[in-house]
Amino acid sequence: MENINTPQLGPLLQRQRKSRNLTLAQLSAVSGVSKSMLSQIERGQANPTFAVVWNLTRALKIDFADLLEGGTAPVEPSPIEIQSTAHTPEIRSDDGRCRLRILSPARMAGSTEWYEVEIQPGGILDSAPHAPGAFEHFTALTSGFEIASGGTTKDMKSGETARYPADVPHHIANKSAKIARGMLMLVYR
Repeated sequence: MENINTPQLGPLLQRQRKSRNLTLAQLSAVSGVSKSMLSQIERGQANPTFAVVWNLTRALKIDFADLLEGGTAPVEPSPIEIQSTAHTPEIRSDDGRCRLRILSPARMAGSTEWYEVEIQPGGILDSAPHAPGAFEHFTALTSGFEIASGGTTKDMKSGETARYPADVPHHIANKSAKIARGMLMLVYR
């Protein structure tokens, strides 16, 4: 079997940071990645997770693919940020019946998050309580959803929006025989 070398992300990230005249502290502040972790990554002493690399590429305003290719041209600043479908992260339930596409920027995690939700027939997106005061707003784009929160259950029709506490056990279920789609916003207080 051919030995494939993994990309050395540390020097590539360091080159990108320095080309923008950013200190480790400045990049840490805009990316949410600790200064010590950044230093370890740049020196090749830590292997960053995908989430860490994602936050760094967003903070440096470069595409993930450009980082791997060693590109050094920064993305021109624009008041409009476009997130391609290929670069939109998604979460799948263990059984594969629920898919959430993360539409909110990584920098907003823990304050306001929004998702495109797709649930297969019979699928249930079961959630443990979020932080105290968390609240969800779910808009059904198709019929067949059931929302449960705090011991109360409600059925939804296409176009309806449910608002409910998310700091208690809750779920979104597809009770229909078709794929169900909706939009979910999670707000932390």
